[in-house]
Amino acid sequence: MSLNTFGHLFRVTTWGESHGPAIGCTVDGCPPEVRLSEADLQPWLDQRKPGTSKFTTQRKEPDEVRILSGVFEGLTTGTPISLMIQNTDQRSKDYGDIAQAFRPGHADITYHQKYGVRDYRGGGRSSARETASRVAAGGVARAVLAQLVPDLQISGYMVQMGPRGIDRSRFDAAQIGANPFFCPDPVAAAEWAIYLDELRLAHNSVGAVIEVTASGVPAGLGAPLYGKLDSDLAAAMMSINAVKGVEIGDGFAAASLTGVENADEIRMGANGPEFLSNHAGGILGGISSGQPVVVRFAVKPTSSILTPRATITAAGAEIDLITKGRHDPCVGIRAVPVGEAMMACVLLDHLLLDRGQTGGVRGRIG
Repeated sequence: MSLNTFGHLFRVTTWGESHGPAIGCTVDGCPPEVRLSEADLQPWLDQRKPGTSKFTTQRKEPDEVRILSGVFEGLTTGTPISLMIQNTDQRSKDYGDIAQAFRPGHADITYHQKYGVRDYRGGGRSSARETASRVAAGGVARAVLAQLVPDLQISGYMVQMGPRGIDRSRFDAAQIGANPFFCPDPVAAAEWAIYLDELRLAHNSVGAVIEVTASGVPAGLGAPLYGKLDSDLAAAMMSINAVKGVEIGDGFAAASLTGVENADEIRMGANGPEFLSNHAGGILGGISSGQPVVVRFAVKPTSSILTPRATITAAGAEIDLITKGRHDPCVGIRAVPVGEAMMACVLLDHLLLDRGQTGGVRGRIG
């Protein structure tokens, strides 16, 4: 299977399957002399790991990351960094019933159609378990960004569960880590808990919308046409398992605006240009403007549910299938730290590309 690598200069290759002995990634292109340890990466993995509440899969994985190469005496060496996370709580027997049947909504049928063979144990390579490797790589990217751009901050949170969105007038960043949904609206979080519990007990699932913002992003990242910052961000978010749509800034809502409403007006401030709004999501012409970069992505409902669904077997027989195992009633919850990790990887990649092309020199204003 090809195309397991993303990035241009900061490159990440993930490997492993859901029920194999381990998963991991190789990070290439990390600058040398960046302080890095397993303790720096573990907090990000702890946010994504399963079993943290009754609203996520009850698979018990500590997701303890090991650095196997690329770090010496606490500093990166500029050589490839290999990261490994052991799988410790596989229950492959839960998937025996789907060895010859295709789960509706899953990649089972397309993997079979493309390769003629698939790892049916938890979805193998198509499992959301793969995203733990991305979070580990994102931890490396964050360590580099903290050294190169100390003011840059990345924050992800859920803004919608099923049809229920947050009230942005109640947005409180301090609430994001105070509930199991990474929700900035405490009222919505309480309502979601009741709603998702009902769905979980009914053997059902629901989708979600995640927003990831990056403040302190320098102006000038990205390049016209085929090297756009927003196109790479869109590709990165779209590559996350179960993601079916991505927006930058106002996204599709911009189609309902007029030109007068949509244009982000500019004035000169004490420290340079100041924008009066941010409909563009911090990116103009594929290049960062210095405003917060705003990305949203939609996550579909978990397809693994205990409600029978119609499908077929590899032999073509029609059956009704119940997907056994331990699954997230809303996989969007654990997608929040994954979205943050992909934002970190793309921003660092473009920062390194910009340094290589322009040396960080900027056009003067004022």
